[in-house]
Amino acid sequence: MKTIIIKLLQRIIYRTSLQNYIIRLHQQDLVKKNAQQVIGSDYTFYPETIISNMQNNPDNIAVGVNTHIRGTLLIYKYGGKITIGNNSYVGDGSRIWSGEKITIGNDVLIAHNVNVIDTQAHELDASERSQRYLELIKKGPWINKGSIETKAITIHNNAWISFNAIILKGVTIGEGAIVAAGSVVTKDVAPYTMVAGNPAVFVKKVN
Repeated sequence: MKTIIIKLLQRIIYRTSLQNYIIRLHQQDLVKKNAQQVIGSDYTFYPETIISNMQNNPDNIAVGVNTHIRGTLLIYKYGGKITIGNNSYVGDGSRIWSGEKITIGNDVLIAHNVNVIDTQAHELDASERSQRYLELIKKGPWINKGSIETKAITIHNNAWISFNAIILKGVTIGEGAIVAAGSVVTKDVAPYTMVAGNPAVFVKKVN
């Protein structure tokens, strides 16, 4: 009986070890595939990192030295460019989606579940939106932007975007600024200020 139990335990341990090994290989493969879609060096991607380069042009997603990406970087087929500087961080579940241009500086902290999107995503006209949606479903991502509005976003050095915040198209976040948790930013944020709320408004100056 003792021998049977030992053998069963050995099988369980073997299967668990093999499963963990396969999972590690899969995670390493994902990290390698993500790295092929960007330019840069000495950055860190994680198993949860998602890089979606619909343009298949690594030059349009640039990641700086010692920057850690746990969230999603996405550029649309019809356009978009993402540049992230050195020593920055994009948290788990955060989405940086570009149809125009998103520039993120050095030493920028973007917490988890943040959305930074420089496009309104769909058309304002209902009939056009419906037609384009069907086109998207049948043919895949659009090559042409159509009437979708896009406008560049810039987040300057040393800014901090707290969790669940949303940064909308055309916004500039000044150097050292803080966007409080859950804020929806629709207008520019001055350097070294804190904003909060929906829509985000000035709260106070910060060092």
